Amino acid sequence: MSDKNKALFSDFPSVSTEKWMERVTADLKGADFDKKLVWKNLTGINIQPCYNTENEITQLQNTGENSQTLVNYRGIAVCCAKSGNDLALKAIDEGINGIIFQLITNVPVEELLNGIDLNEITVSFKLFNNIIDFTKDLVAYAKGKDLKGFIDTNLVSSYVTSGSFNESLVQVTSELVKLTASFPNFKAITISGTEYLDSGANQVQEIAYTLNSFVFLTEKFIEKGVSVQSIFDNLNFQLAIGLEYFVEIGKFRAFNNLLAEVTNKYGISEFSNTITAKTSIWSKSVTDAETNLLRCTTEAMAAILGNVDGVLIDAYDKEFKNSSDFSSRIAGNITTILREESYFGKVSNPVDGSYYIEEVSSKIAEKALELFKAIEAEGGFYTAFENETIQQQIAEIRLKKLKLISQRRTPMVGINKYPNLMETVATELLSKESNENSKVLTPRRASLEIEAMRRVTEELVTDTNVRPIVQLASYGNLNMRKARAAFAYDFIGVSGFDVHQEESFESAEIAATESAKSISHVVVICSSDQDYDETAIDFIKAFRTINTDKVLLLAGAPKNMDELTEAGLDGVVNMRTDVLVALSSIQKKVQKTLKS
Repeated sequence: MSDKNKALFSDFPSVSTEKWMERVTADLKGADFDKKLVWKNLTGINIQPCYNTENEITQLQNTGENSQTLVNYRGIAVCCAKSGNDLALKAIDEGINGIIFQLITNVPVEELLNGIDLNEITVSFKLFNNIIDFTKDLVAYAKGKDLKGFIDTNLVSSYVTSGSFNESLVQVTSELVKLTASFPNFKAITISGTEYLDSGANQVQEIAYTLNSFVFLTEKFIEKGVSVQSIFDNLNFQLAIGLEYFVEIGKFRAFNNLLAEVTNKYGISEFSNTITAKTSIWSKSVTDAETNLLRCTTEAMAAILGNVDGVLIDAYDKEFKNSSDFSSRIAGNITTILREESYFGKVSNPVDGSYYIEEVSSKIAEKALELFKAIEAEGGFYTAFENETIQQQIAEIRLKKLKLISQRRTPMVGINKYPNLMETVATELLSKESNENSKVLTPRRASLEIEAMRRVTEELVTDTNVRPIVQLASYGNLNMRKARAAFAYDFIGVSGFDVHQEESFESAEIAATESAKSISHVVVICSSDQDYDETAIDFIKAFRTINTDKVLLLAGAPKNMDELTEAGLDGVVNMRTDVLVALSSIQKKVQKTLKS
């Protein structure tokens, strides 16, 4: 056999799981395998670090098809027909092939869609009033054309965010099914699941609750005389996309699989639905906002590989201002590049057969089906939401997520790790403390609590005209002092303080004296454990003899913490330190000093 026909890596012997485990066990040097290498996701599934042909993986069926006509959506809030039409035409010129019009006021359909080729461009509508009249005009205008897209009457969205179910919308939506019957590629029923993930839910909950709401609405539509086949052929699901890349791919595949199972229970095996994926609010940030571009790209990749039909990417600055032409254009370019240059929409189900993703998909499907059945057994979606079962289950996961973020075990660039210290953020852009209403779902950013802490700093700067200065005073072992100074720089930078670069001293005595006399408001001792054992007490005592007002911290995890605290140490920063608790405590003391 010629070399060019040889299988890739055929020159290398295969490695069995047993041999791999032997090597890993040796490298771990006694550390717990499960704690170090097994990822325990908040969906309740454990993801192994290695998969090979020895693993028996169940390959899900009905996971969807990779869309060859992927819709790249842009959302447009319409205040009048002319401006809405202008923005739509501009978006189309920039490569967008799908528009979602958000209509608050009544606008003429022919003016809004003037110049838009409905045979080529997908048009969707989020309607809040005069829904039937608008749809009648739309149907008349689109006669003879291949109308593609969907109508969103906010059936689920308005209920879960307000707590009040609008029964009249069921009748309105039923009428839309009849009105749009001649357009098989236009969906009259939109069921949203974005509010779950954006309120802190995990992927299993998002799938299960979306399917529960689907069953609830299906029964409502049947009562209104709509046939089951018509319901299922008119479905558009909108799901949010989170940051856990492979889990999100698995989520969309699992959703398709379970949707097929649910519809099969109604005796329907062939139906036509669409899934629209939207980048999440939960994962976005106000600080270091350009990082949102990377998050949006990761999210879009996961959705496309998960076989969605359309992607809506929010502009990276949407969370704190009206999106600019630049940010809107960049958002649209993400999907265009993935589809046209990375070929994401030009290949058939590229992740099928991947052991890792198949395992994740099947486990998510299993967990979601279990939760779906539990909600149905308790009376279904409406009952579970009215008695706040769904809200409580989401709140439990949300608190776990926020704790992981506060402990920096879930890293978020620009939020709890790697802050941009060159950036200044206007106080009004930063969130105040979030007030969650337990009766409804409130889509929010995961960073709200950290933003509120940062806001305290910005308000302090406004009040005193002084930005607190942090000095990293290092001495002793070169490697350890630099490592701990780098850690402290990153950790405290989240607060918005002016963290100066590490300042090295020849000895602990000189470091204590000079840092106590400096202009800094916070001093962090940076050295090795051995140096701390030998000199930390003397450092603190010498420092406090000169200055009693400054906040004095130590980077590390010393064993004699009680003794150090008694000598005058205010606290420590290390891998186990909670960023919100620690920085809020520092802020309080600095506030007291500056304001006095």
